[in-house]
Amino acid sequence: MKKLGGKVLFLDKDDINTDELIPAKYLNEDSKKALGPYCLEDLSAPGFDRARDLPGKGAIVSRANFGCGSSREHAPWALEANGINVVVAESFARIFRRNMYNCGMVAAELPKAVIEELFSRFSGQETVMELDAEKGEILFSSTRAGILKLPLSIGEFELAMVRSGGWVEFAAKRY
Repeated sequence: MKKLGGKVLFLDKDDINTDELIPAKYLNEDSKKALGPYCLEDLSAPGFDRARDLPGKGAIVSRANFGCGSSREHAPWALEANGINVVVAESFARIFRRNMYNCGMVAAELPKAVIEELFSRFSGQETVMELDAEKGEILFSSTRAGILKLPLSIGEFELAMVRSGGWVEFAAKRY
C-alpha cells in the first residue's frame, strides 16, 4: 500500500466545495496531472495563500462538509495531482467521500472536538501526518506540539479500495 499523508495543509473553513477544489472551467483537461496547477485556485480561506501553502503537502485538515457541490471526480484528482492523498475533516459530502476512495485516497472523518484540537494545537506550524489504514490510526506530529495519535475508522470496502489503489485497480483484480 502506498504511503498516506505527509505535510499538512490546514484549511480553516466549512463547506469547501468542488468548484473551490478545481474550478469547472478546467474540467475539460484530459489528465489528472493537467489539473494540478489549478487545484484550490478559487479557494478563499483564512490565512490561505495557494502559492505558499499548497506545494509539498500530502494531507489536508479542514472543517465540516468538505467536498460539497458537484459530483465530479476531478476534485480528488486535482488533490492527487498535487501529492495530497488524505483529507481529514469533521464531515464530507457523500459523493466526494466516495470519489476519494475510488481514487485510492482517504477521507477520514473525525469528531468536531478533535478537529478543533488539531487546529488549536498544530495549525500555523509545520505538521506531518502519517495515516496507517491497516492499523486504523492517524499520527500528527510537529516539533512544538509533539505527537497526537488518533484512531481511524475505515470500513473494509474502503480499506480494500485504498489497498488496491482505487476502484479501477480493485475491479481489475476481481472481475
